[in-house]
Amino acid sequence: MTASPTPALTALALSPHLDDAAFSCGGTLARLSATGWRVVVATLFTRSVASPTGFALACQLDKGLPASVDYMALRRDEDARSCAIVGADTLWLDFPEAPHRGYTSAAALFGPQLATDDIDAALKDAVAGLLANTAPSLILAPQAIGGHVDHVVVVNALRQLPRTVPLLWWRDFPYAARTADPAEPFGDAMRALPECAVTIDIPHKRAACCAYSTQLDYQFGGPDGLATALEAAGNIEWFRTAAGFDQDRALATILEPVA
Repeated sequence: MTASPTPALTALALSPHLDDAAFSCGGTLARLSATGWRVVVATLFTRSVASPTGFALACQLDKGLPASVDYMALRRDEDARSCAIVGADTLWLDFPEAPHRGYTSAAALFGPQLATDDIDAALKDAVAGLLANTAPSLILAPQAIGGHVDHVVVVNALRQLPRTVPLLWWRDFPYAARTADPAEPFGDAMRALPECAVTIDIPHKRAACCAYSTQLDYQFGGPDGLATALEAAGNIEWFRTAAGFDQDRALATILEPVA
């Protein structure tokens, strides 16, 4: 009698936007996939909004895209290509990005959550549903470095939920690399957690990041700027870890604790 194969462990990455997981921990996702994990990238804010106006439309036009283009459909296609490169499955949740929830400027995106932004309860329920449906053995999520409101509400949602598996909080790239002292809304809580590192293959990560072609000029000045930024960041992805990864032999094969 042939024994049934052992099911793959699942790693769930909670990505606010369609690129955050790849930019911040794409190398780690690729390593997990290569070592036999099932990797799922669940992106929260992916809703297509017909006929955007104001700042929401400006966020599309400044990428060189005409108003007639379904911007989020284009970005979901990019996400599918990127996740295929790192060996991840995709899940796209239907929440609108901040410019469609009343945030009317770039400054507002990195300011406090608006009193009129009532997304918290629905987002918390959705994240709880993701955890129940995917049954991950590992969760990866942003630290919200930089203070983008969409990142902040994701962290808030996750922190309110019970958790029984290791959690890796990633450093939000490129925000964490843009200044020497980026905003860290959860800095005190994150610094209280142990730090760990994953050595990555930079060309593999660069290929995954390059799939987000609509973002490269705006975020990095083009593919060459992305390559420069990734080389400057180095071949290490840094995390704060909740729960003892040292007790998880499968996870400990790729993580390196930092003294």
